[in-house]
Amino acid sequence: MDTRDLLSDAVQRVGQGVHRLLDGADEHLLTFRPDPDANTIAWLVWHLTRGQDAQMADAYGLEQVWTSEGWADRFGLPFSRGATGYGHSSDEVAAVRVPPELLGRYYDATQRVTLAQIAATSDADLDRVVDTRWNPPVTLGVRLISIIDDDVKHLGQAEYVRGMAQRAK
Repeated sequence: MDTRDLLSDAVQRVGQGVHRLLDGADEHLLTFRPDPDANTIAWLVWHLTRGQDAQMADAYGLEQVWTSEGWADRFGLPFSRGATGYGHSSDEVAAVRVPPELLGRYYDATQRVTLAQIAATSDADLDRVVDTRWNPPVTLGVRLISIIDDDVKHLGQAEYVRGMAQRAK
């Protein structure tokens, strides 16, 4: 197994988790908050996808799927088109009220681009610096692991919220 296979497997596992999470979800489940300021499943899935989309586009010099494929318009959220959820307030979290199918299709579109870029990435490419704002500067390999790590954490949070919502019924 090579590096691309490992990275692709991790990204595909996130996608499988997103679809398991969204399967059978309704508006109540997607917007359930165990606490008035807690993140919802809808916001967490949107945010993990936006983070992946924005960071992949930045690392590879691409336009974000969010704008290039019209997802920002389809979602119609009351945020700037560049918003990824970082620093969102409780009210902004609550504003993400979209059907599970839309969340899943946006994740799929983002994953398609992510997997295509990973497939075209050599081991030597992983050493390319993609962000000099950090010390040490961030390489492509480190950024890809960071994206996957962030996605897995948010997916786990969303799964936890789903469990709490199901117990609250």
